[in-house]
Amino acid sequence: MESHELYCLADRRFYDSPTNRGAEHPDFALCSRPVPDGWSHVPGETWMHYAPDGLELPAQGWKIHVSSGLEDAEKTLAVVWDYCVPRGIAFKFLRNEPVMLMVNSKSAPRGSSGKLVTIYPADEAQLELVLKELDDLLQGIRGPYILSDLRYAEGPLFVRYGAFISRYCLNEGGERVLALADDSGRLVPDHRGPTFSMPPWIALPPFLQEHLDARNAVTTNELAYTIEGVIQFSNGGGVYLGHHNETGAKVVLKEGRPLAGLDMSGRDAVARVGHERDILQRLDGLDVVPKVHDYFELGEHHFLVQEFVDANPLQRELVSRYPLTHPDATEAELSGYADWAARMVADVQAAVAQLHGRGVVFCDLHPDNVLLSSAIADPHPTAPVGGDRMVLIDFEVATLVEDQARSALAHPGYAAPGDRQGPDVDLYALACITLGLFAPQTTMLLNLHPGKAFQLADMIAETFPVPRQTLDQAVRTIVGPELTGDPEMESLALPGQAEWTDVRAALTKAIVASATPERDDRLFPGDIAQFQPGGGTNFATGAAGVLYALDQTGAGRFPEYEDWLRKHALTSEIGPGLYDGLHGVSHVLNSLGHEQDALDLVERTLSDQLETRELGLHSGLAGIGLNLLHFTGEPVLRAKAIHVVDLVADRLGEVADVPETSGGDKPRAGLMYGSSGPALLFLEAYELTGDTGLLDLAEIALGQDLRRCVQTPDGTVQVNQGWRTLPYLEEGSAGIALVLRRFLELRPESELAAQLDPLRRVTRCSYYVQPGLFMGRAGLLLAAPALGVETTDLVHGLGWHAMPFEGGLAFPGNQLLRLSMDLATGSAGVLLALGAALHEQRVTLPFLGPPQWSESPSLLTSKEV
Repeated sequence: MESHELYCLADRRFYDSPTNRGAEHPDFALCSRPVPDGWSHVPGETWMHYAPDGLELPAQGWKIHVSSGLEDAEKTLAVVWDYCVPRGIAFKFLRNEPVMLMVNSKSAPRGSSGKLVTIYPADEAQLELVLKELDDLLQGIRGPYILSDLRYAEGPLFVRYGAFISRYCLNEGGERVLALADDSGRLVPDHRGPTFSMPPWIALPPFLQEHLDARNAVTTNELAYTIEGVIQFSNGGGVYLGHHNETGAKVVLKEGRPLAGLDMSGRDAVARVGHERDILQRLDGLDVVPKVHDYFELGEHHFLVQEFVDANPLQRELVSRYPLTHPDATEAELSGYADWAARMVADVQAAVAQLHGRGVVFCDLHPDNVLLSSAIADPHPTAPVGGDRMVLIDFEVATLVEDQARSALAHPGYAAPGDRQGPDVDLYALACITLGLFAPQTTMLLNLHPGKAFQLADMIAETFPVPRQTLDQAVRTIVGPELTGDPEMESLALPGQAEWTDVRAALTKAIVASATPERDDRLFPGDIAQFQPGGGTNFATGAAGVLYALDQTGAGRFPEYEDWLRKHALTSEIGPGLYDGLHGVSHVLNSLGHEQDALDLVERTLSDQLETRELGLHSGLAGIGLNLLHFTGEPVLRAKAIHVVDLVADRLGEVADVPETSGGDKPRAGLMYGSSGPALLFLEAYELTGDTGLLDLAEIALGQDLRRCVQTPDGTVQVNQGWRTLPYLEEGSAGIALVLRRFLELRPESELAAQLDPLRRVTRCSYYVQPGLFMGRAGLLLAAPALGVETTDLVHGLGWHAMPFEGGLAFPGNQLLRLSMDLATGSAGVLLALGAALHEQRVTLPFLGPPQWSESPSLLTSKEV
């Protein structure tokens, strides 16, 4: 999975391709070498691909990965080029240093991190030769260990068996994933985890056995500690819970992987772990930091052994206590939480003051790095106060007061701007904690627009009984004492305060101002999914969804942008899905009156291998089937629609066939990826045919999603992921509730009716971490009118995330790191949701409104479905 941080490199306001960074971040020198005669070059977002013309590689096999540190990257690339090109061996490499830094950063995915080059040998004989010869050529090059691979010798070469081309199958969770062919030719998932493994039908080449033996020889058997479990993993290494073998004392072991987990100054995890040891030794004796017990090396990895503190992070306590994420919070609950939060701020402030007194600046202060004992977390502790502790952890990037430095690796919601150094870095973070305890995660927005702090303070003061002086002091620390307000925020047409038409105009102004019709990859900036094939065109994150929202809400038609969509939809590489592919684009073009273009796009989908598609609404058969039903006036499309309904019915199974939790390695529940999508398909087909067997299937599908829901202590029913519950439209209870409501209109006597009220209670909460349609407040707002829920608070609450852009109103996308204009995550989705509540004509997503057949004769007979 790509990191959102990688797509923050190019633009301060929007997610963008890391290839659009400008002259200040040039590509590696090798990228400008002329492409050799007889070779093809395909540039990508992160990789530069090279292969001889006409080369026919196998579909899968052993591939070689080359790793390198930053200082050796250019040299390594030159060696690989000079070796592979004369021998006609295909390869690819990361295109520049910022991308290399990000994909090897602390937050990067552990399994794929460390790869600078991938080489594709034609067979095992060439694999052996390339490894042997390149190992000699790359002597002295050091690179991070690639966890998914087997290391060859002691240099920067690694191997893994995997796919050379993109093929797909369904995994055990019913999701479409990259595939390999097994020994019988059947496609199975190509597992890409953070440990080396081989498909069971593949034998390790004999020349690699000694390297596997060397890998397996490194164990923890001789350590003075026993590791009991993992606290967390990052690309820089693990944090483990263990105990000392002789004393039995519990300890925390913090691992640093060499040349891995880089921060923005290029330091690796080993350097930071060693630095943390030095800082903690300087702070020895303070009760607000853990004690250092030991430091050792094992297999080139460094380990810092610290005191184990039996406590919870402040962030976890916040999540469990925050009253606005539960329905109908009372004044007493708001007051109690405000008292607790004020106490937490005071305690953190006192702890930070102790660090500064020892000449140390924390530089990474945020709620996950603050631990609370159970007694101090309790707002009315009964245990003796002397046993309570608040402990600050993770001093990897701490600095000395005298250095007046900035952090090289700070949480984006608490990272001080460039004009703050030394202790002011911590004071800024402390001010963000003050606001963030009352408006979780919104301090991420201050990097986009610091003046947002004024409005956040106003909303907090309206909601919680917090002394205004406390909030004003935090705001002054964030924006500086010279500012007393922010004209851009003050002039915003905020939902719930301004008239609907003014809010709509402000959203439209921002969306139009963001348009880039001169680009081919996207028209409107949105989520990082835009930079997957077709992502800038499709319904969820591309131009189609934005134009749909503008048209449906009466914001206007934009012929120039519709022409852009028509042109790029007909020429782009894009799958068939409803939300991520051609069916969604065709639906929008049809609704805009471009009927022939819509039919042409649907025609392109008819050759797709439907058997490899998942069942869901977003990308799979449910969405494809719904749009085919939309075009059942066309005989060929009608036959295809019947086939899709049959496929979904055959694969649905029974209620008990799904597990009781959602996600991970199990099938997901919910509207977009779960069984509610197939239920919606069956309901639409029933409206078309009157075949009650389709209602039976819809009831089973809804039962499958409800099986994966759980009732929470606040009385809501939400999707159960085991470690959290979800209320959202995409894969939470709100999306299930919408389909269940439509089902109950047709079969009101169903026993599933008892679940509707607790499902729709999630729309009565006052706070959601993100504003977006799929995974945020806007989705709850879109659902609320159809579920008979009052929308005033949901509309007003959009103010928590409202942002100015070019004189208009905009909203941040997923992760809140950048603004977004798309339907799934950003401003267009908010616009559509507001239209569902406020527009004179009810609007919603396709197929979630009244059935399209309600006022027209049936186009299919029950025998056809």
